[in-house]
Formats: sequence, structure tokens, C-alpha cells
Amino acid sequence: MSDENEHTPQPARPTRRLDARSLRGLAHPLRMNIIELLSLDGPATATGLAERLGENTGTISWHLRHLAEHGFIEEETSRGTKRERWWRRAGVTNELNTADFRSDPDTRGALSVFLHELVQQHFSRVVNYISEDWDDRWRNAGTVSDWSDLRMTPQQLEALNAELMTVIARHIPTPDAEHAPDALPVVVQLQSFPRKQCGTA
Repeated sequence: MSDENEHTPQPARPTRRLDARSLRGLAHPLRMNIIELLSLDGPATATGLAERLGENTGTISWHLRHLAEHGFIEEETSRGTKRERWWRRAGVTNELNTADFRSDPDTRGALSVFLHELVQQHFSRVVNYISEDWDDRWRNAGTVSDWSDLRMTPQQLEALNAELMTVIARHIPTPDAEHAPDALPVVVQLQSFPRKQCGTA
């Protein structure tokens, strides 16, 4: 994902391709929940994260250090004190190519944990949205849609995803962009995948 304004393109974030070591460092339900909160809501302390996740501060601190060692988060030194440190998501886009790990028995388990937890996070966000009380403007603006009547080749599916990503990227504001007074954070989730037909192997 790159940060760019609809009118003024911005440099893309640095990108790193996850290797086996970094995947194992991330593939843990609690660590992925920590990353999610830091990504969605910004910097936080171990105490604040512990309260939100229902864990003790010592456990969260251990996982924060683990994530920092693998480069997923970094300390925000301008806000920290000797007693409490603030952590933020590192400014790097992480790319995961599942083909790198599916044939490796040592990382297949970590890949499974990561993917299942990721899907669970996406599911939970939708459940939260439909169960919350929103006014009609926001309820009518949001959507939970499904298209199941498409037939594509792998190349066509890849092209569709690339085009959708380009559209979304055009709407990502720059960090210093002014937001409308009634603007709220918006989550866009995209899942597109082939489905085996009944009777096929």
C-alpha cells in the first residue's frame, strides 16, 4: 500500500518481503492484535494495549519487544518516559507471498496461524460495524457486498485486484492533508479468491 493523495502523488513507503524469520515473529494471535490496534488507532503504551486486550502489562511488553526486534513496530521516543514507552507501527509496508512458505514444513504452521488470524480480524471488523449504532448517512455509505457470478483466469483475477488497489490508493490522504470535520477512519476490506466447484478435485 502506498500513501498518495488524489491530486499530489507521494513517495511510496519502503517495502520489505517477509521471510521465514519475520513471519514466525509475527504469526501469533496476540502480536497480530497488537499490530492491528497500532495500525488502526496509532501509537500506544503497553499499559493502554493491555487494558484494551485484557492482558497484563508484562505480557504485552514482552510481545512489543518481540515485534520491535523483527521490525514491525518502533518506539516513539518523543512521547516516551523512563517509566512508560510509546510504540507505533513501523513505516514499512510488509509484503507476504504465501508461495514462499507453502512447501516449507518449518514455516507452514506459522503461515496458517497468520492467515487464519488475519481472516478473523477482517471478520471481526465487519461484525463490529454491523452491530454498532450508526446514523443513516454512514449506514447508507457503507457496504458489505459479495459477487459470486464471476468467472476468471488467474491472470484476469490478478488484473482485477491490481486495478482495485489502484483505485483505493487514489483515495488515501497524505499525512498532512486536512480532513473534513465529519470525516472518520474508514476500513476497506477486499477478499477475492477462486472457489472450487462441486465435483472438482
